[in-house]
Amino acid sequence: MNYSDELLKKYIDKIEPVSLKYYQACVKRFDGVAKPLGGLGRLEELVARIGSIQRTTDVDISNRRVLVCCSDNGVVKHGVSQSDSSVTQNIARSLVAGTASVSIMAKNAGAIVEPIDMGMNESVAGTIDRHIMRGCNDICEGPAMNRMQVLQAIITGIEEVGRCKEEHVDIICTGEAGIGNTTTSAAIASVIFGKEVSLMVGRGAGLSDDGVIRKISAIEKAILINKPDKSDVIDVLSKVGGADIAGMAGIFLGGAYYHIPIIMDGVISSVAAIVAYYICKDVSGYIIPSHMSSEIAMKYVCEELGLTPVIDGAFHLGEGTGAVAILPLIDMAIRVYYDAARFDDIGVEQYTKQ
Repeated sequence: MNYSDELLKKYIDKIEPVSLKYYQACVKRFDGVAKPLGGLGRLEELVARIGSIQRTTDVDISNRRVLVCCSDNGVVKHGVSQSDSSVTQNIARSLVAGTASVSIMAKNAGAIVEPIDMGMNESVAGTIDRHIMRGCNDICEGPAMNRMQVLQAIITGIEEVGRCKEEHVDIICTGEAGIGNTTTSAAIASVIFGKEVSLMVGRGAGLSDDGVIRKISAIEKAILINKPDKSDVIDVLSKVGGADIAGMAGIFLGGAYYHIPIIMDGVISSVAAIVAYYICKDVSGYIIPSHMSSEIAMKYVCEELGLTPVIDGAFHLGEGTGAVAILPLIDMAIRVYYDAARFDDIGVEQYTKQ
């Protein structure tokens, strides 16, 4: 297939805004439940948001999937992470075996986890092989990927959502596995938001003070060498990003194209979401926020997207664990939406907004 800007545009041109009509209808239905108006707060908003995406008041998220994009990053050799790249393959094997943290959580939440090899240094049996390259290049020496590779990764993400659509999936959680990807995420965020690198960098999986300094230095060098064009988010992604982020950006775009809600995980997932948003602004309505990462850059992303995560638990695990964690909360809200007593049932006048 010829992965190109033109092919991506064919998808983008067919993306529509979410349905305000169905959002309002879901809110109205929730208001009829015998409780204070908006009593479940942002959980009610999420149910209505899902209805606006699925274009129905019969909200259903029973068939759920976790797509974990796995890729390696050459920048790891600069000591920006506690682990080396071999850990990415170890995580992928755990995902296949069902022993990774997200796998255990997903089993409890009734979700199926699918690891997708977007660009690991080595293939791992049992993953979905959609790799665009074997490990992204070191951003301190040049671009992580060329433009065609980025477009391939993005379109691959869209195609994976299409596959989920064919399998009647109702909602998708985004996840990732890729040592060094908080570095590439911070690099993208720094360029997009025009902020100093030091304001975008966190400790990732638990860096020391010296590690944080190395991380900042590596990102500053990468931006200086590659000179990413802030006005072209695909250029930014190709020069200082990674295949896992590009694949997840495609998943967010695919959600908008196929009308499937996509749950945003932590900072890496959120950076993928903002990349998708800058490719197509209507994508924002299809994103379901889950938790606020302990990484600094995510605050800026959520502000830009106008999203408020429900969970603030200082998660920094990745894999899609935060996205999966919100599923049981949404489940409970949906059960109230459908099953709780209504004002009409108990003969009490419905509350109104004062």
